Amino acid sequence: MQDRKPVEDWTTDFDILDPGYVADPFPVWEELRGKCPIAHTNRYQSAWLPVKFDDLQAFVGMVPALSSQDPIVMPQMDISEEERGAHGGAPPISADPPVQNAYRRAILPFFTVKAVAKHREYTENLCHDLINRFHNKGTADAATEYAQQIPPRVIAHMLGIDENRADDFTSWVQNVLELGLADPELRLKYRKIIRDFFFETVADRRKNMGDEDMISKLIMSEVDGNKLDDNQIVSMCNLLLVAGIDTTWSSIGAALWHFAAHEDDRKRVSGDHDLFKTAIEEMLRFYAPVTMARVATEEVNHNGVSIQPGDKVLMNFPGACRDPEQFEDADKVILDRQKNRHIAFGAGIHRCAGSNLARMEMDIALRVWFERIPEFELSDPDAVTWAGGQVRGPRSIPVKF
Repeated sequence: MQDRKPVEDWTTDFDILDPGYVADPFPVWEELRGKCPIAHTNRYQSAWLPVKFDDLQAFVGMVPALSSQDPIVMPQMDISEEERGAHGGAPPISADPPVQNAYRRAILPFFTVKAVAKHREYTENLCHDLINRFHNKGTADAATEYAQQIPPRVIAHMLGIDENRADDFTSWVQNVLELGLADPELRLKYRKIIRDFFFETVADRRKNMGDEDMISKLIMSEVDGNKLDDNQIVSMCNLLLVAGIDTTWSSIGAALWHFAAHEDDRKRVSGDHDLFKTAIEEMLRFYAPVTMARVATEEVNHNGVSIQPGDKVLMNFPGACRDPEQFEDADKVILDRQKNRHIAFGAGIHRCAGSNLARMEMDIALRVWFERIPEFELSDPDAVTWAGGQVRGPRSIPVKF
């Protein structure tokens, strides 16, 4: 990884790993909207950063000219295609049609509103159990002791794997998405760890089939009349783990941070639980965590820029969710916002297939927290830390109650 130099001009040399940008990217996006509005950088590789809602909507439709086969903005290691395939991707999010279509059809039944509802009771019991562990102390880290603990356990419950390995799963995903973002060797190492784990799990499950877990159901399912092979099943499990932990943890954590830091909003929600539905959507809009990447497979000309083959385009959904041309008072949290067609879960054919699951986890996590701990605040605002890159969210939220 090259040395990080200070950014002098965000329009021509942006850096998503700049510490100031990680802590607070919103002023940068506002500046770019008035100057570009599609920034460029040659750090790591040629990449583009749109910040307007309409540009994002246009880019998501440019498939396969902007391909999802490499959704990480940082360069991969110089490895062969055979090695790259062995390390695997996370389709359907890392695939284009027609491959993407088949994978998406295979996983969608597990993420319907009805299917997700089957996991509500487990999630609610989990949230109560987590709070029981620190409730009597009067202090907690709302990120590491609560938000971080929920998604890996819910996903493990769905897959039928050991929920007590939640810390392992979280560590693996962090090394892929966060720590590994600027370290391709580390990223590939943990991709392999995840896939090896799932290959072993699928092989064991074929011998010891379950009735309700997702892996057993994938083994029994068919796509276009054909049974799924181990690689296809492992790839979908990889997607669920990698895409479902850091993203949802970040959303839950950002919401808890917001309410801990903004007393008026906390009091409104505490006093009116009917606000949860719109408040959660506003938290998703305001603190949208995910920025995917696309790689250009041909020259793309759009809104005054010429994107060349091999260039990356960051699908800056968080920036688009703050676009004042799309959202009234976009820079303000409005808990009862009625018009809120945000794209925190992406847009187009690659829109997050697990959005119903993420919403359910976030809804229960916040409702249980407010039921048990209606009054809370940051105990040390300066100790709050954020992770950035392609998934942004708080990593430490010390609170007292």
